[in-house]
Amino acid sequence: MNAGAALVVGGTGGLGRAICRRLAHEWEGVAIGYRTSRDKAQALADTLGDHAQAALPVHCDLADRASIAAALEATVERYGAIGTVIFASGVEIPQPFVSTIVEDQWREVIEVELIGFTRIVAAALPFFRRQSHGNFVSVVSVANYCFPPGDALSSVPKAGIEALGRAIAKEEGRFGIRANMVAPGIIDAGLGADFMANLYTPQIWENQRKRIALQRFGNGQDIAEAVAFLASERARYVTGHTLIVDGGFSL
Repeated sequence: MNAGAALVVGGTGGLGRAICRRLAHEWEGVAIGYRTSRDKAQALADTLGDHAQAALPVHCDLADRASIAAALEATVERYGAIGTVIFASGVEIPQPFVSTIVEDQWREVIEVELIGFTRIVAAALPFFRRQSHGNFVSVVSVANYCFPPGDALSSVPKAGIEALGRAIAKEEGRFGIRANMVAPGIIDAGLGADFMANLYTPQIWENQRKRIALQRFGNGQDIAEAVAFLASERARYVTGHTLIVDGGFSL
């Protein structure tokens, strides 16, 4: 069992829920960060009671520094320490080509995802330094390694998150702090599941499936397992790394 709690920012999303369920088996507590979905967070917390010490929903609005600080403080008050912060939050993004993206769309996704992550980092680092340990795991995108047309709105801010993760790893390692990233491929969960249901034709998705070395789309559990590894003591000598979890899509 890893000491302290895991705080999952974006814990009510499709991938966030899978990550919370997986981490509940390995951490003393799981704090489920939400912005508007209090009921979803509480329902998820209720299902984790057998594994975590009464998993805790915490309001965490990435646009509000006070909300982020309160989420961290509430987590420490309940569990005594935060061992890992998982960043699995994001904007519901369509698939526009670069030529059709307007400035307001860029501002929204950069503000929520990239600037939101910088706020999480700024708030969490003092806790981690006082503890002399702690780590960040951010969910990014395989698009920064194998770009599918139409994915710029998603991949551009996540490239910034990856760069910041590497900076944290290099600068904060002397304080016992790690930072890693998980880059999902085509995942049949959350926004990926919505895309499969509503975007493009079944034949296009079948062609995409055939491009994957393992010949299947991923699921939330596949991503959750990778996050759990990087967040745990099993990865204590791994930092500044992006683990691509795509079934071989980017080969």
